[in-house]
Amino acid sequence: MWDQMTNALSRFRAMTLGVVVPFLGLLSVGCASAPPAATAISLHRFEYSEVHMGVRARIVLYTASESEAIQAAKAAFARVAELDAIMSDYRVDSELMCLCDRAGGGPVAVSRDLIAILSFAGDLHDRSGGVFDVTAGPLVKLWREMRRAGTLAAPTELDAARQLVGWQWVRLNAETQTVDLTKPGMRLDLGGIAKGYACDGAATILRQRGVTRFLVAMAGDIVVGAAPPARQFWEVAVEGGVGASSEAGPPILHLTDSAVSTSGDAQQFVQIEERRYSHIVDPRTGLGSSRRIAATVVAPRGMMSDSIATALCLLPMDYGLELARQYRGVEVLIEEGFDAETRVRSSPGMVDLLAPRKKSVP
Repeated sequence: MWDQMTNALSRFRAMTLGVVVPFLGLLSVGCASAPPAATAISLHRFEYSEVHMGVRARIVLYTASESEAIQAAKAAFARVAELDAIMSDYRVDSELMCLCDRAGGGPVAVSRDLIAILSFAGDLHDRSGGVFDVTAGPLVKLWREMRRAGTLAAPTELDAARQLVGWQWVRLNAETQTVDLTKPGMRLDLGGIAKGYACDGAATILRQRGVTRFLVAMAGDIVVGAAPPARQFWEVAVEGGVGASSEAGPPILHLTDSAVSTSGDAQQFVQIEERRYSHIVDPRTGLGSSRRIAATVVAPRGMMSDSIATALCLLPMDYGLELARQYRGVEVLIEEGFDAETRVRSSPGMVDLLAPRKKSVP
C-alpha cells in the first residue's frame, strides 16, 4: 500500500480530470528562489501514495525526518479513508448511503462532515441555478448504466429517475446536525465535491501535525500548503485544457496555501450513438454533458474548487464567470471548443497566478 517515491525527474499525472502536478525543480518557468533565511530547519522531501475513492491519492511533504513524514502521511490518509466511509455512494454501508436508505423517514442525525459538505452543496446549487445538484444520484446511477451498455436509456427511464431529483426535498439543520430527505427513493451523489473535501481533510491533518509544506492530490483535485523550501510557490501545470498542446506547453499556475481543480471531458468521456458525452451528468437532461469544455478553478479550499469546476462545465461561460465572482478568493480559467473556434475566458485575478509563457524558438 505504501510507496515512498524517489526524487526522480518525473511528474504525477492526474489523468481523471486532466491536471498535471509537476514536482518542484522540474519546471523552469518562474520558480524563483526564496531568501536563504526562509527555512531555519533542514527539510527533506517525501512522497507517499494510497488508493482512496477509486483513485491514487498522493501526498508530497517536507519534514525534518522520514519518521515524521511517515506518521503525518499515515494520519492524513486515515482521514481520507474516514471521509470515504462517510461520503461514498459505492459503499452500501457509507453514512451517505445509510442516509439515503432512510429518505422519506424523517430527520437523520449525521456527522459534522456530512452537514458541512451538504451545506456548501446547497449554497452552490442555488448560486449555479441548479446545475450543481447532489440529489442527482438516480440520474448518475442511470448514466453509469448507459455508459456500460453503450446505449441511451429510454425517455421513460430518464423521466422516472428525474422525478427523484430535487434539492427542494433536502432539509438541513445545522443546530441539531440532522438531514431530512423528504422524498422517498431519492439518492445523493457527492462525486463532484467529495475528492476536493477529502484533500482539505488531509491538509488539515498535516497542518495539525506541524507540516506546513505539502501537496495533496486526488485525480484532478489538488490542495497545497506553503511553498517547498527555497521556493516561492508550488508549480501546477494544467494539461488537457488551454494551450496544453502548444509549443509553449501547458499553462503553469503558481500556488501557495490554496486549492486547484480541473474538470471537463478531456480524459473521461464516452461515445454513444455517434455523440461524445462527458462523465459530468447534467441534471437538466439526465445525460453526460456533450459540451467540449475544460474549467480550472483556484480557490481557498478543495471543496470549493472541485464543486465550482464541475458547475462551470454545465454553465454558459458568462454565467460561469459570474458564479466565480460570488465566491471570495476564487479564480477561474475556462476553455470551450477545442478546435479552430476555441473560446477562452478567465477571471481577472487568474492572470496573477499564471506563470509567463515561454516564447517558442523558430
